[in-house]
Amino acid sequence: MSEQVQEGQAAPDFTLPVTAEKQVTLSQFRGKKVVLYFYSKDNTAGCTDEARGFREASEDITAAGAVILGVSKDSLATHEKFSTKHELPFLLLSDIDQAISQLYGVFKEKNMYGKKVMGIERSTFIINEQGEIIRIFRKVKVAGHAQAVLAVLKKST
Repeated sequence: MSEQVQEGQAAPDFTLPVTAEKQVTLSQFRGKKVVLYFYSKDNTAGCTDEARGFREASEDITAAGAVILGVSKDSLATHEKFSTKHELPFLLLSDIDQAISQLYGVFKEKNMYGKKVMGIERSTFIINEQGEIIRIFRKVKVAGHAQAVLAVLKKST
């Protein structure tokens, strides 16, 4: 996708698997806010810290009327182990072919140890009850991110 999604536009709808028998469609959360966060890989230091940050803020995020959805290209089996190990109270969606990551403009060329590689740029989209993107965080720094997301949610209440 050559054009990135922008704040103020409708969030592109999608359906992704969350377990072997279950799928989630973004539009099924209409009427609630959604914290849609993209991360590169389960069980890496930064992504684990980010997930833990959202776990620690999850009660406050839920109280602000939002659900948390994490998206990476990891398999469902990897997601399930990661979620169990870190006691994550939210869904992790498997975007194995990176179609949704591309749709949201987060699958990009990155520098990793001096080499250019394609991967997910850590990004978070806050979507309102009507399905519109109200805030985008790109190139997320993990420290304090969950609290910054919570502050936006509280303002939009």
